[in-house]
Amino acid sequence: MADDVVLRRRVAVKVLHAALAEDEAFLRRFRAEARSAAGLNHPNIMRVFDWGEDDDGPFLVLEFLGGGSLRDLLDHGSRLSPSQAALVGVEAARALDYAHRRGIVHRDIKPANLLFDDEGRLCIADFGLARALAEAAATEPMGALVGTVRYASPEQARGASIDGRGDVYALALVLVEAATGRVPFASDTTIATLMARTESPLPVPDDLGPLVPALTAAGTIDPDSRLDAATLAAQLTEIARQLPPPERLPLAGTSPLDASRAVDSDPTQMPPVRPRLFDRETAAAYDDIDDQEEILPIPLTGGRAKGKRRQVRARRRRWPLVAVLALVVALLLGGGVAVATGAFVPSHPVPNLVGDTVIQARAALLTSKFKLAVAHAFDEKTEKGHIIRTSPAANAKLKEHRTVKATVSDGPKPRTVPDLHNTLVDQASRMLLDVGLIAKINGVYSEDIQKGAVISWDPPTGKTLDKGATVTLTVSNGAQPRTISDWRGQSYDVVAQHLTEAALKPVRKDVFDDTIPAGQVVSTTPPAGSQVAKGSTVTVNVSKGPDLVPVPNVIGMRRPDAVAALQQAGLAPKVFGPDGPKRTVIGTNPPAGTQVPRGSTVEVDVL
Repeated sequence: MADDVVLRRRVAVKVLHAALAEDEAFLRRFRAEARSAAGLNHPNIMRVFDWGEDDDGPFLVLEFLGGGSLRDLLDHGSRLSPSQAALVGVEAARALDYAHRRGIVHRDIKPANLLFDDEGRLCIADFGLARALAEAAATEPMGALVGTVRYASPEQARGASIDGRGDVYALALVLVEAATGRVPFASDTTIATLMARTESPLPVPDDLGPLVPALTAAGTIDPDSRLDAATLAAQLTEIARQLPPPERLPLAGTSPLDASRAVDSDPTQMPPVRPRLFDRETAAAYDDIDDQEEILPIPLTGGRAKGKRRQVRARRRRWPLVAVLALVVALLLGGGVAVATGAFVPSHPVPNLVGDTVIQARAALLTSKFKLAVAHAFDEKTEKGHIIRTSPAANAKLKEHRTVKATVSDGPKPRTVPDLHNTLVDQASRMLLDVGLIAKINGVYSEDIQKGAVISWDPPTGKTLDKGATVTLTVSNGAQPRTISDWRGQSYDVVAQHLTEAALKPVRKDVFDDTIPAGQVVSTTPPAGSQVAKGSTVTVNVSKGPDLVPVPNVIGMRRPDAVAALQQAGLAPKVFGPDGPKRTVIGTNPPAGTQVPRGSTVEVDVL
């Protein structure tokens, strides 16, 4: 930690091992990678403010992050919940996707390189350092593969060139460790760890719940079938929405430099590549070698380890002797065939061509004097005409005039229209969607085919179409609805015949009507103008004429009895004369026996 006295801000200063100051190959790579890392501007990537070299070795001036690293958090005994792991994974995957799209691969994703600020924002540190250290390691007599053994991808373990999908694999390992406290495949020896990783996909415990499918897809052995960083970020984002809100991370914070921790517990270097490293018989010979002797770390510290300078000077004195011996061996072994094999032809890293067109790829390869061979393949994710992958992969070293093989996407594989006979519209739509086609519905009326049944489709069965193309389904809407006519004044027989011919079912109902003569149609139910389905029942209301009732003879009855008799006949009595229950009826108007409409008023005279 240091203070920027010009801008008045707190910064972090990373001083690399002093022995690296004498390694010109490392310094060249360090300068180039420092410039590249300084150009990265993403909220989840640790910012590089400055870099340089002094008597104590190369150094970087970095953004200060006060929350400590994920390594610190785990070393304090904390573990991440699935919600917290999803959040950390989303931020890390987004940062990796940003860097990968700019042709920069980290190569050393591990908990110590995932740092947090005081508010829990994650930042990936040491972009570019892993590659620079690889350049330095390449000068060792045995050579070295860059990357931490505990988090190496299968292709990294095999000594093959890696691309951004190696970072994705390492991130999946880190997230599993952060949630469980255990690194998958970690064994007592480096050989056992690497062999297990090249033979089995990443085991993700069921305890991680919704995270299992995404981390499993990110931990496949074959990098071609592995998720890229963008897809992993998208999947983890969707998973995070399904999980409960994460609790605040138990940040470890920063701590003073401890000399006992001057060497990274996960050193940024893998063991030297030996012949047939993963041949089981040969590998057994190396299993007894102590890992601390096999791994040759280049420690990265946040300050100056003062007590180590005497050891540094001793190592500096041994380096020239080691270099001379290595040079003699190399000359004896390779000098006789160097010219014949073209060993002195310059080599260059293969540029990242994924996503480029063939024209763009040829232009990118021109400066390195590489040739281009093109093959084609269908691909569900890559746009037609753009490169899916290359062999060798991006950043692999290749001699001039050699050929880079590029696989170019022909777009998604064509889809074949399935047989949709005897299907209903919902089933046919699902069948088309399952093969990547879209249904367009065109409904027509049919007197014979049930509603919802598929009548025909275009293009027909067996025709091949591009993914997402439309297939038009002609679907039955059933029989055309029938419109009820106004049949008032018609006879029931005539109306019943018309309704039957229209495939409707007539039912007669006789009703009283004061205006329509008896025997003629008054109305229908449903009413005229309504539309009904084929086979529906239509009630035909036929007039019985007016509803007439005779006036009952109530003369001589007591007043209450007369009123009750008239009301029971459906008439409305109106009484004239003195009040009292014993009063007697002496006459009515209309008189008894007269036919009057139901509900008519009858005047009652009492005495």
